[in-house]
Amino acid sequence: MMNFRIYTLLIFMVLLASGCEKVIDLKLDNADSALVIEGGVTDQNEAQIVKISRTYSFTEPNKFNGVTGAKITLTRPNGVVMNYTEVSPGKYQTSRFRGIPGTKYILDVNVDGKSYSATSIMPLKVALDSISFKQFDFFGKSNTYAAVNYIDPPGIQNQYRMTLTYKGKVEADMAEEDRFNDGNNVANVIFYKLNDLITGDSVLVDFQCIDRNVFKYFYSLGQNSGEGGPPVAPANPPSNFSNGALGIFSAYTTEKKTAVIRKLP
Repeated sequence: MMNFRIYTLLIFMVLLASGCEKVIDLKLDNADSALVIEGGVTDQNEAQIVKISRTYSFTEPNKFNGVTGAKITLTRPNGVVMNYTEVSPGKYQTSRFRGIPGTKYILDVNVDGKSYSATSIMPLKVALDSISFKQFDFFGKSNTYAAVNYIDPPGIQNQYRMTLTYKGKVEADMAEEDRFNDGNNVANVIFYKLNDLITGDSVLVDFQCIDRNVFKYFYSLGQNSGEGGPPVAPANPPSNFSNGALGIFSAYTTEKKTAVIRKLP
């Protein structure tokens, strides 16, 4: 009898709760904007780019809040200092030059009288062998993915970043290290589904060799977005800039290859 009365009381409480509606007014405060610096030096003979922006609050539209009037210099391995020129709001570039693998670059940025600095060492280049396609079955359904094939140099700590562009849009961005693949023939699968491929379609992969701090940054970004498993609690990835700036400066080698679908596997 006592159990019946408790059960009846619980049903009454549930019905009472379901019949009550209350409008909750959330008091959400906008955080102060933060400076974001994104720059790189590649081993390609090209203008090297730096983008500077400020974060925006959730009440503002998603846009690039470019910061103008910044003073930016790059110190090269031979001690030569290069200046950046602003080419559009928040976008700055150097004259054309080629970065040298195995050497250190220092980026100095001054915005509104406040200075920020970052250092990156360009790793030695690892050649991208090819891009292939692989199929995996998950829960009875077959999915197609691109695989990045290369030989990891033995006895050297290497870190890689791979981006996949499909139909003109970057669809995947992943960071890997060679902790379990040192000295091996590697086929890194980029887990972005390519199930609507047809003969003649193509994918473009940008294969980058990056330093350790840059790897930590992009690996953290991937963890936040759920790459390789469930997403973790959101947090700013570890920047290599001083003075509290967000973003990353990366000196890296790059090699791009396009794979065209001849016949689906």
